[in-house]
Amino acid sequence: MKQIVMILSLLLSTLGLQAKGKALIDQVEPAFWFCGMKQPSLQLMVYGAGIRDAQVALDSYAGVHLQQVVPLESPNYLLVYLQVEPSAQPGTLRLTFSLGKRKQVVNYELRQRDRRPETRTSFTAHDVLYMLMPDRFSSGRDVAASQKGLHPYKVDRSEPSLRHGGDLEGIRQHLDYFNELGVTALWVTPVLENNSPDRDRQSTYHGYATTNYYRVDPRFGTNAEYRQLIDECHQHGLKFVMDMIFNHTGYEHPWNLDRPSGDWFNVPHDRSYQQTSYKLTPVLDPYASDVDRSETVDGWFVPTMPDLNQRNPHVMRYLIQNSKWWIETAGIDGIRMDTYPYADRRAMADWMEELLQEYPHFNVVGETWVTEPAYTSTWQTGSPNSTIDSHLPTVMDFAFFDRLTQAAGEETDAWWEGLNRIYNSFVYDYLYPDPTHVMAFIENHDTDRFLKNGHDVPMLKQALTLLLTTRRIPQLYYGTEILMGGTKEVTDGNVRKDFPGGWAGDARNAFSKDGRTREEQQMFAWLSRLLHWRRDSKAVTEGSMKHFCPVNGCYVYARQQADETVLVILNGTTKTATLPLARFAEVIGNCRQATDVTTGRSVSLTGTLELAPRESLVLPLQ
Repeated sequence: MKQIVMILSLLLSTLGLQAKGKALIDQVEPAFWFCGMKQPSLQLMVYGAGIRDAQVALDSYAGVHLQQVVPLESPNYLLVYLQVEPSAQPGTLRLTFSLGKRKQVVNYELRQRDRRPETRTSFTAHDVLYMLMPDRFSSGRDVAASQKGLHPYKVDRSEPSLRHGGDLEGIRQHLDYFNELGVTALWVTPVLENNSPDRDRQSTYHGYATTNYYRVDPRFGTNAEYRQLIDECHQHGLKFVMDMIFNHTGYEHPWNLDRPSGDWFNVPHDRSYQQTSYKLTPVLDPYASDVDRSETVDGWFVPTMPDLNQRNPHVMRYLIQNSKWWIETAGIDGIRMDTYPYADRRAMADWMEELLQEYPHFNVVGETWVTEPAYTSTWQTGSPNSTIDSHLPTVMDFAFFDRLTQAAGEETDAWWEGLNRIYNSFVYDYLYPDPTHVMAFIENHDTDRFLKNGHDVPMLKQALTLLLTTRRIPQLYYGTEILMGGTKEVTDGNVRKDFPGGWAGDARNAFSKDGRTREEQQMFAWLSRLLHWRRDSKAVTEGSMKHFCPVNGCYVYARQQADETVLVILNGTTKTATLPLARFAEVIGNCRQATDVTTGRSVSLTGTLELAPRESLVLPLQ
């Protein structure tokens, strides 16, 4: 017995807690905080049986004051608000919780920030993001080691919707691969704890059902390993973008099992379960009914993902602090926010405003899944068409994805089809306050793979040429460089297949040139050349854009910065095309010859140009 008490005492000491008798407190979030934050109010969420009725006292500490104690409806939560002035120095606060004759002391640490917030940079149009799912990319350790303390789960790589066992160590072991390919940033889908049991051959391997906002999922690794991965990314010249979800949690989150208050989650208007309508237009529709808007933002995304109520100020303060905590603790370089318009619009704007006040050069991209530029642009900060400034720097270009998906199966005609769809999408860039803060993509984890079930390599190259040379922040999806395909027809898992070579026992290793097929290596080499060249092209990463109405089935545009011009020519048909070049004299100027970046082909810029079916040319002009 004495040994058990000693172990418990040691555990409480490790957690920064001291107790007399039975512990009052199970957990405090966040576990520590930082000095020098511009927002002085710090919320501590305290968990413990009956803790709501505890009295709280703070020992004298220069620059820190007890601001407010907020009991919630559930007896098992207590919110403690501290005022941490700019003058406060790093050290340990002593908070005493008293409940009747029972007392417990929390030694709460204030840490020094490892860098000034204004020095934190983020991803921009200079970067190319490589999106990957840790469960499907590579396994670097024994998955059995992460079973303890979690709901039972099955690792079965033959099942597309179960966990496959990828982890953070698997990503870390392949950082050289990203350098070889030429990308400059990683967007990793959510890594926080998803402690949900497998259901009907389904699991939360994807990470979008958070059950602990302050803990990396043990299946992927630890908080320390997450920081190590990000540090080593930085050593390899790679930025790191963290995927977050403020709209909903996982069903097994403690908040859902024991709700802090009746308004912690959104309850539909008739108080029965209601799934979101998935119709995002009512959020901005000037004529939208209350019921339509409520069904969009208050309905649950799916039955296993309870919808958080961001209109509750305590919920939002918790989420805002959590994003800052990960910036400070892990050193992330950006955030991708999931299901952005499904959350409360004003609360999300407040989050972004506060985040940018703290980190003025930080970038956040919001998932805004509507395929009309007028809708998407309204979510970008500074939009004159929005009644509420979102303060959101970057939006996702679902219009580009949608038009390109359609164009892939069409011939470019004289008016509407094929690459005309791309041209007719870009003409609405005047709606964006800043088109260079729009993230474009040809596929991601929620869409069909671009190649679907075929290997139309010329069309894929054309899509990637567009993606990497237009006025956008480009995002690639893992495996595109080795021709990975698939559709969502049966399950999302079919577009989230394992990267070959990242797993013990794989027949081949596609991380290595020797492990790729001839066709895969040709695709990898082609894309790598384009990516490495792009990094040094100011015309593409910083320049203006001028495009021409498609003629003879071809789409032509130029990127220009100072005296650098890059001409891009795309044959949007499956036939040989003849293109008169005099039409483009205003961007070609006196240049008579150019060399294609991706193939080394020498191209004459006088007279007419013959283009092979679906040929793509990237021509720096001298």
